[in-house]
Amino acid sequence: MNSSDIKGVQKHVATIIDGAAVAARLHSDLKRAVENLAERGLTPGLAVVLVGNDPASSVYVRNKVRRSVEAGFRSFHHELPSTTGEKDLLCLIDRLNAADDVDGILVQLPLPAHIDAQKVTAAIDPKKDVDGFHPINVGKLSLGDSASVPCTPLGCMLLIREARSRLAGLNAVIVGRSNIVGKPLAQLLLRENCTVTIAHSKTEDLPSVCRRADILVAAVGQLELVRGEWIKPGATVIDVGINRVERDGRRKLVGDVDFASASAIAGALTPVPGGVGPMTIACLLRNTIEAACRRHGVASPIES
Repeated sequence: MNSSDIKGVQKHVATIIDGAAVAARLHSDLKRAVENLAERGLTPGLAVVLVGNDPASSVYVRNKVRRSVEAGFRSFHHELPSTTGEKDLLCLIDRLNAADDVDGILVQLPLPAHIDAQKVTAAIDPKKDVDGFHPINVGKLSLGDSASVPCTPLGCMLLIREARSRLAGLNAVIVGRSNIVGKPLAQLLLRENCTVTIAHSKTEDLPSVCRRADILVAAVGQLELVRGEWIKPGATVIDVGINRVERDGRRKLVGDVDFASASAIAGALTPVPGGVGPMTIACLLRNTIEAACRRHGVASPIES
């Protein structure tokens, strides 16, 4: 923990968990891992599929493609118009499932309303599902088996470990029960022998529940919902929220945690932006390398 001396009074300031720095280290490690695999005749291949022209999705996809190329991957980028039919998208997925040079398939969400996202997710070969959303991989995660883990929860775990060397026995509270973040993150924390509570919109006395947490994760999509008085002194706080607001005449990204009040109470805290966000793409690339190694029966060069 850090503190600053203001007029002789010690004021607590949380340690900032620098997700951008952690992601940069991971990208460097992944690039070396790809070089190691290339020497053994294996270059991971990632196919990214974008349907439509949603601005945020387009930015995410460009960043994913750029990062995969920088890491030395084979990169396959498919941009389809918003009018693409569900049948045509499923046919593309079938071709990518059969392509031997594709180890990972990511279909960027959200999809246009006329396409069933669950059907698309289920159509991806579970061995190539680097998002970790296929029902088989969801089931394997709950059973503790080896499988792709959704990228954002995996990134959260890596950041939690930056702040906490020991997790066993700690109380963890996740605010948010989505299939993308809340539920898989709970499984990962249970693997670390944490005592896990998933809170949500129906939780009674949410502030009191949060105050019991040694590890508090906000992933509910509500602007600055979690305030300093909700936080146990010294707790590790992971802010997954991304809320776009206009302040002082400028568009800004703000999390689900009120950063100013939380930083005066928490032991460690992720910022928005620069916290969980940079970890997501890094974990996608990590999942693709792991998928390539599993598919080809090669030992992974990535340390677990």
